[in-house]
Amino acid sequence: MTTTNAPLPIDAVLPELTAAVNAHGRAVLMAPPGAGKTTRVPLALLDQITGRIVMLEPRRLAARAAAERMAQTLGEPVGATVGYRIRGETKTSRDTRIEVVTEGILTRMLQSDPELAGIGCVIFDEFHERSLNADLGLALIWEVRGALRPDLALVVMSATLDAGPVAELLEGAPVVVSEGRAFPVETRWLDRPTDKTMRYEGAMAGLIAQAATEAGGSLLAFLPGEGEIRRVEALLKGRLPADIAIRPLFGAMDFAAQRAAIAPCAQGRKLVLATSIAETSLTIEDIRVVIDGGRARRARFDPGSGMARLVTEPVSRAEAEQRRGRAGRVAEGICYRLWTKGAEGALPAFPPAEIEVADLTGLALELALWGSDGSDLAFLTPPPAPSLAEARALLADLGALEGTQITAHGRQLSRLPLHPRLGHMLVQAGPEAATLAALLAERDPLRGAPADLSLRLAAIRAPGPEAHRGTVERIRQEAKRLARLIEPSGTALPPEAQAALAYPDRIGLRRKGDAPRYVLSGGKGAFVSDGDPLGRERLIVATDLDGDPREAPVRQGAAISEAQVRALFADRIAWHDVCEWSRREGRVIARKQERLGALVLDDRVWKDAPREAVALGALDGLRQIGLPMTAAARRLQARVELLRDQGADLPDFTDAALLARGENWLLPYLRGKRTEADLRKLDVTEALRASLDWEQMQQIDRLAPGHFETPLGRRVPIDYAGEAPGIEIRLQEMFGVTRHPTVGPKHLPLRITLLSPGHKPIQVTMDLPGFWNGSYADVRKDMRGRYPKHPWPEDPREADPTLRAKPRGR
Repeated sequence: MTTTNAPLPIDAVLPELTAAVNAHGRAVLMAPPGAGKTTRVPLALLDQITGRIVMLEPRRLAARAAAERMAQTLGEPVGATVGYRIRGETKTSRDTRIEVVTEGILTRMLQSDPELAGIGCVIFDEFHERSLNADLGLALIWEVRGALRPDLALVVMSATLDAGPVAELLEGAPVVVSEGRAFPVETRWLDRPTDKTMRYEGAMAGLIAQAATEAGGSLLAFLPGEGEIRRVEALLKGRLPADIAIRPLFGAMDFAAQRAAIAPCAQGRKLVLATSIAETSLTIEDIRVVIDGGRARRARFDPGSGMARLVTEPVSRAEAEQRRGRAGRVAEGICYRLWTKGAEGALPAFPPAEIEVADLTGLALELALWGSDGSDLAFLTPPPAPSLAEARALLADLGALEGTQITAHGRQLSRLPLHPRLGHMLVQAGPEAATLAALLAERDPLRGAPADLSLRLAAIRAPGPEAHRGTVERIRQEAKRLARLIEPSGTALPPEAQAALAYPDRIGLRRKGDAPRYVLSGGKGAFVSDGDPLGRERLIVATDLDGDPREAPVRQGAAISEAQVRALFADRIAWHDVCEWSRREGRVIARKQERLGALVLDDRVWKDAPREAVALGALDGLRQIGLPMTAAARRLQARVELLRDQGADLPDFTDAALLARGENWLLPYLRGKRTEADLRKLDVTEALRASLDWEQMQQIDRLAPGHFETPLGRRVPIDYAGEAPGIEIRLQEMFGVTRHPTVGPKHLPLRITLLSPGHKPIQVTMDLPGFWNGSYADVRKDMRGRYPKHPWPEDPREADPTLRAKPRGR
């Protein structure tokens, strides 16, 4: 294939790469940013591959830019030899041999045609970003290649990822390395950490202004999100040289504005304020200076709360190096970093793979459609089991899964370019829900406004000056596209009912009290900001929550009536008999409750609650306040645990284990107990004994008796609570004992505290014969003078035990 373009560093290894693909059908390519791999590799393989080449890009902007650049290299329009497919837009033809697609499109291609008929090679570009769709796509392609298409060529390209694990995953794929030819980049760190009283945006604006003054050429500043970009842009007004134009760049912008940011300046310089969208794939013309704010925004999913939240974190060293490399693509450059050199070592090496931290509902649906549980697929990072389980539970709740099998409804959801929640809403409510689906899938067009969803819908119908017009227009266009994908439902539902279909687990009932706090139907908590009108509503649907695991703030939501909730979820609303412990009241409460999940829609006193149900409530109380163990109960517990420690086959008698199986042994003793005072007066000793059978009690009494019988026939309680079982006994009562008493199957010696006639400890021993032979003589010498009326024989082993003093006259 003839091309007309200046040489790039990647050109030197293209023969090695094509040879590896021809010989092995797979390869891993490592090439630094700016080497030219994105636009050169597909063209180099064009004459080597039979069929089409599909190249995956993580972002729509990068996919379009790569296709346009390759088409320009060939001197053709986009859609001829080189085309692209992204969400909502396709430019291909019958002549297209290279197709650049975003990663989700490959998944759709695989699900509809697992053999990928007509495709000869799949290229994964920028694999180091470790997107969820890329990990899934690689796992599916590898299975297809092994089972159906051994002729399918596969190339994985990365800039910073360790190639070894990827090559190993692909069963020893050849690794081709391009050294690149980046220009030198000087790195400048802060002399000292930023003042903690200074806001992040202020510090970044200051560093950008400094860089614009000290260095020539256009500048690229990395910030975590649109909000920071807008605030820094405002702070820079009037602080930059007059020849610098500011160009924001983030994913939610329309393509025209994104093109303006990456296009070369007609005159003067530019400052691009960008998110991580500018880290890879894109070549932004004229950049000589990079200012790295050192932060990245990522979505993290909490399977415990079932919610995702955006978190701002320090960048990894790999990301920082990617960003730094942007300054050296076309000439020598400078990279300013908003941290000290000493702080660099604390940065993580790589960012987390998306599969480790993301909502896996879409992945779970794709796996079910593929007919896999995921364990048989070659994931570079396997999906975390708790997140996958949470995702499957949601899909079952939406009717997309039955057990592990996908349903017809699930198949319908998989064909929609939406999160399964929103797809379910669209299918159930029909095209009328397309606007809400597009809105909920997009960025908030009224960021900072009150939480009421109706304000957003009104802004889409007639955007005011406070609305983000670019976002609004994107929502409108996407709504039109979604409406064409679905058949009418025949039932017109208002937006709040539509939202409830998507979020059946996020219907919120206001708690009692002044604060706008809600319990959600899924069991979690949420709150509406003070002063927000939505917080006055009794029932809401929370469509956007910060995923705090305890109580999440509602960023978007809608008021809904109880009648609407009952109409939508009649099959899920049911009466429940509830006998439970109230920590607040300190007693068992018996109620009949009508519930939707965790929501109590109606609550009545259960007057004739059975005694067994009340006893279960009391047991719940004990699990909260603890077992009321008397001294006798503790001794029995300690005896059992001693024998268990020595290998005896006895039940676990720890407090936690006893409470866990309380239904099996304690319920008969809880009848009639309703209050905390009742429970604290309970003596569980008899219940503990009754929980053991006759043989077990015989074993305990034999091996760990409750008492030690002295030579005089007295029963002295054995204390099992200390480090070793022990007794306290008058020394004279042990006269004649020549074998030390023991307990347990391993004959653990008792800890004997020998007492004086005045009941004061005079010796502690675990070897009584050794005491008689040794230190007894010193004790005798000391004690004879203090207690002359009591016997102190020279040989206590031959003396008779006694508790009496010597007769008078002796």
